[in-house]
Amino acid sequence: MTTHQGPLADELRRRIIDGEFAPGSRLSESALAERLGVSRNTLREAFRVLSEQGLIEHVPHRGASVASPSIADVVDIYRARRAIECAALRASEPEHPAVQRMSDAVAEAEANIASEDWRAVGSANMAFHDAIVALADSPRLARTYRDVAAELRLAFLEIDDPRALHEPFVRKNRAVLTAFLADGPEAGVRELEKYLLQSERTVLGAFARMGRS
Repeated sequence: MTTHQGPLADELRRRIIDGEFAPGSRLSESALAERLGVSRNTLREAFRVLSEQGLIEHVPHRGASVASPSIADVVDIYRARRAIECAALRASEPEHPAVQRMSDAVAEAEANIASEDWRAVGSANMAFHDAIVALADSPRLARTYRDVAAELRLAFLEIDDPRALHEPFVRKNRAVLTAFLADGPEAGVRELEKYLLQSERTVLGAFARMGRS
């Protein structure tokens, strides 16, 4: 039985970004509390935490539902990504231990392309960008970025072409890493800015084709 609100919020967060609950789907307090073996009060507190993280929305008279990012949300998510990731990379050094995590994440994504495991490719891509943020050695930035990345995963879940969403960006992650190691932080940032621009355009284009606002 899960009793502590922290672990419960983390578990629900994992299930949401893994796609167990689709964006926009209603979360029944009674059914979910019984399923997880927790009280409804404990569940409501976890909902509150996830609402603050942008993963759950409360609609009057309808209760809680998984957030469904809008085009404006996507634009703001990428604005935050540029501010956090580019600053972390620009101020870093190739000798930082998190660079190995960047390298490992790119290698994992490349390996998963062969098996066409696009969810694994997407997770490895996100791990690469988590590692970029880790270059800043700031737990607060890491927490902030975790929430931004979780909202981005919700946006990804709404797009039904995971190959187009993830495959091209493995090469771009490799380009960021190569430029950073060969020519220094500014070169890496230039590649990262190109990455983020194309990634944002890909997500916004998919939303536009779905008629999202």
